[in-house]
Formats: sequence, C-alpha cells, structure tokens
Amino acid sequence: MSAPTITRRPRPWRAELDLVGRTLWRMPGCFRIARWLGPHYSLRCVLFHHVAAPETAFTKGLGISVARGSFESALKFLTRHYTPVRLQDVLDEPDGRRLPPRPVLVTFDDDYASIREVAAPLCKKHGVPAVCFVNAAYLDNRRLALDNLVCYATNIIGLGGVNALANVSSPPQRGEFSSMAEVFSDFLPALSPSAREAFRKGLMALLGTGEAELSAAAQMYLTSAQLRELAAFDFEIGNHTYSHVHCRSLTREDLKEEIDRNKMELETLTGRTVRAFSVPYGCSEDLTAELVVHLRHTGHEAAFLVESLPNGPGADRFGFNRVSIRSQEDAGFFSEVEILPRFRAVRNRLFNKSSLESGRSGSPLAPAN
Repeated sequence: MSAPTITRRPRPWRAELDLVGRTLWRMPGCFRIARWLGPHYSLRCVLFHHVAAPETAFTKGLGISVARGSFESALKFLTRHYTPVRLQDVLDEPDGRRLPPRPVLVTFDDDYASIREVAAPLCKKHGVPAVCFVNAAYLDNRRLALDNLVCYATNIIGLGGVNALANVSSPPQRGEFSSMAEVFSDFLPALSPSAREAFRKGLMALLGTGEAELSAAAQMYLTSAQLRELAAFDFEIGNHTYSHVHCRSLTREDLKEEIDRNKMELETLTGRTVRAFSVPYGCSEDLTAELVVHLRHTGHEAAFLVESLPNGPGADRFGFNRVSIRSQEDAGFFSEVEILPRFRAVRNRLFNKSSLESGRSGSPLAPAN
C-alpha cells in the first residue's frame, strides 16, 4: 500500500502560537488572558467528523478521524469550561448577547456511521446536544463519497494513477500532484459537478471494482435508521449538499439538485425540518452570494463555515465559523478553541488575507495554519 504523507505540515507560526496557547493554559486566569489577545467570542462552534480508530484505507491521511478516547476528552473539556447549546438557542440569539456563559455549539459533518455508533452515545452521556450535517447520497452505503474514494485510490494505487487521470480530465491538470492535499486544494475545487462525476468514474475504472461493491464493503456511512435514531440523542440534522461538492462552481440548476434535493430527502427520512447548512470543505469561497440567496429562499436559517475564526457579537447567521478539533488533551483544546482563532483574526486584519493560506480545517487535507 502506498501511504504518502497527505496532511500538510503546519506553518511555523501556527506551531509557535499553539505552544503559546498550551503555555497559557497552565496560567491562572487563562480564559481572561485569551480575551485580551484578540476579538471577543460570542459563540464557539466546534467540528468533528469520524470518531474511530484505527483508520482504514478510506480515511487514512484525510485528517478527519479522532479516537474515541480523544473525543470523550474533548467533550469533558467542553462541558467543564463551556455551556453546550442547541441550534435553536443560536437561532434565537444569533448575536450571542443573551446566550449562557461561554456557549459552544457542537457539530458533525458527513455521514460517518461512527457519529451514531460512538459519538452520539458519548454526547448524550455528557449532556451535549449537536448538529449533524449530512449528504443524503451516501446514506445506507449506496455510494462512496469522492473524498473517501480519492483517499482509497491514493492509498491503494498511489498518486501516479490519480495524476494520470487528472491530466486527461476536463479541465486537465497541468503538472503532477506531490501529495493528495494538492488534489483537494488545487484540482477538485475547479471541477463542475459533471466533471467530478467523470473523475469519480475514472477512479473506479483504475481500481477495477464497482462503486456499490466498494461502498458496501467499506460500510462507513449512516443507515437511514441510524439517521432517524440521532434525534433521540438530541441531534439536529442539517444540510451538507446532496453529494458533498464545492459550491463555488454550482449553477442555478445544480443548486436545486444539491441543496433542495438533499433538504427534501433528509426531511422525508427524519420527519423534521432541516434548518441549517454546512458548506462542504468549509471555505468562504464556496459560500457565494447566489448560494446564500438560495439558502434563504429554501427555508434555511443559518450556514456554517470552517475557517477557524471567532464568532463575535452580531455574527452573520449565514457565516458562522467553526473550529475543527484535533488535539487529544486540555492544553491543546484550549489552544485550538481560544488562542489560534483569535490570532488568525488579528493576522487577517493586519495582512492581505488573500496572500495568506486560509486557516480552515473542515476539509480533508486543509492546511493547518
């Protein structure tokens, strides 16, 4: 198995500031000190994906898996130092002024069965409500999400095959990827939905297997029954597009297929209204003005990004930011939630944001700045 180094290495400034955050955690009044370092928080939003270990060829290197023990440690940290809130609380008070002290909204993206099997029982145990953003296309393991397929192909046949396929795609990739991170950051965002589908079929041909068979063998995703069961754990279901696409390239007709269809199918399956939307890959470039208009028109009340920035007073409910949790202990959690987002916000004000790599961490292989 070819197992390249996929997740990009943290930028030096991030490692240094993470050390600052971890050091501050050990000081009296660390939360008060954090408030002096950057913008005020009115709402913390945290993100998880897959709660499982060990990883498989479908997830190894994507940067979305957390071990059960680390996840429970994160929940203990959040309940000890913050007040977990529901989506309804956030919608009632989007500016955060009348939310409880240090409110935090816990969220999950994607369809991983581990959300029901591992995460939801632990959340209930610790009294943590959550929002789970789902792609209906992958429920019941009918298909394989492109992220997992690219990961599997890279781990099984290596980047050479992926590069060859990308270079004959439309638009063709000029040059070669040195890591899977570049496939996600430089290639996939430029593809239209039809081009993504052609790329998917090409990968299946390279692997020499059928998608249904591969997805059924992997058994990674929620079943329809598990999706419905999440309500009993105080989980609300949100929209994550039908097939997990970069929204920047969607036409008006594509929006109907990806947004409207997903909302309708999820509401039919759960019997509950879908009120919130999570941008696949978490980037603000994909939250276009046309998409926001469409979300409002179709009854969505909030949208979420993952650019790891603070949500201050009066935050735009169609642009709530989340932080992807990766650490395994309290000092790291404190740094990720309280310190790094504030420094990113200050950095973005002082420098031209377009000249800096985004701090987003909600997508596979996103740079961990």
